[in-house]
Amino acid sequence: MKNIVITDDIKYVGCDDKDIDLFESQYYVPNGISYNSYIIFDDKITIMDTVDKRKSGEWVNNIKKSLNGKEPHYLVVSHMEPDHSYSIKILADMYPNMKIIGNNKTFDFIKQFFNIENLEERKVLVKERDEINLGKHKLQFFMAPMVHWPEVMVTFDKTDNILFTADAFGKFGTLDTDELWDCEARRYYFNIVGKYGAQVQMLLKKVINLDIKIICPLHGQILKDNLEYYINKYNIWSNYEPEDKGIFIAYASIHGNTKNAVTELKKMLKESGIEKIITADLSREDMAECVENAFRYDKLILAASSYNGSVFTPMHRFLIELQERNYQNRKLGLIENGTWAPTAAKSMKEIITSMKNIELYENVVTIKSALNEESISKMQELVNEIISKS
Repeated sequence: MKNIVITDDIKYVGCDDKDIDLFESQYYVPNGISYNSYIIFDDKITIMDTVDKRKSGEWVNNIKKSLNGKEPHYLVVSHMEPDHSYSIKILADMYPNMKIIGNNKTFDFIKQFFNIENLEERKVLVKERDEINLGKHKLQFFMAPMVHWPEVMVTFDKTDNILFTADAFGKFGTLDTDELWDCEARRYYFNIVGKYGAQVQMLLKKVINLDIKIICPLHGQILKDNLEYYINKYNIWSNYEPEDKGIFIAYASIHGNTKNAVTELKKMLKESGIEKIITADLSREDMAECVENAFRYDKLILAASSYNGSVFTPMHRFLIELQERNYQNRKLGLIENGTWAPTAAKSMKEIITSMKNIELYENVVTIKSALNEESISKMQELVNEIISKS
């Protein structure tokens, strides 16, 4: 167990998972993931959330070692997704006198996942801004529905000024991963929470005036310093605003000709004075990182081959990923390739038109099989339009 003391009364009892291949069976996590859980030591000892099945044994040992023969009075359940809730029944069976704190929806979900003995007698139902006194510590609860499940709530320890934020402010990577917070927090946010920007904004408005000293998420590092920085990032992300100026070029190339066009386009953009240009091969690179970059930058260029009378599959998947996450407020350009009947641009537009506040560049580039003078000239027109509208 990591020796992480949050405050004199609050201890970390979570676990790092370094062996997981895919988080939620879809997200590549090269540096693993942490399942964070905490104990508040007070007159009424309180455990903040449990952990995933993969680490339940280790977590139980952490709990027993930390309690050293004492029994918890409460378990607070912030979020019922199994990576945080799997061990609820294990803990409830270990400590039959322990009460469980949650909201109405929490207990609906608990009943769907588990058969916990005497649950009705053990449950402590909380609503918006309700408070529970542990002795020295006072906990206040704020409902955060759809950040990113409907039962989610966050807890503010009014004594030590700690906000337990469920999945909000979480990131990929174990606690001993030496990396900047931004990149893996951004990839986590847009892929997992990103659809629910309006709900994140509602939560931020609820807690923004609290005197928060520490943020304790359910994944990733505990945030203690420069909290304004992290809150500002969340405000930008949840408002769907570009975080940085730059061009992200995402391409889906079958035999390499579309990729060649992207290489030429990047060269032309550089020569025109644009410095920040990122490219990604949608067939080979991490889709979650591609989604992250699409949200990070203010301009997106899509280059794709035509395929089955539509658009090449990796590009179609990418656009659906963006659509499902409410992609909006960006400038966007299109390049298509096709030998006998180019259809990629039309298919891409059909998805893009469902997105909010997308400004499509007028110059759509069509390549017939491979680059030639005509298509290079068309790309130059697109570059000129990008520059003029920057």
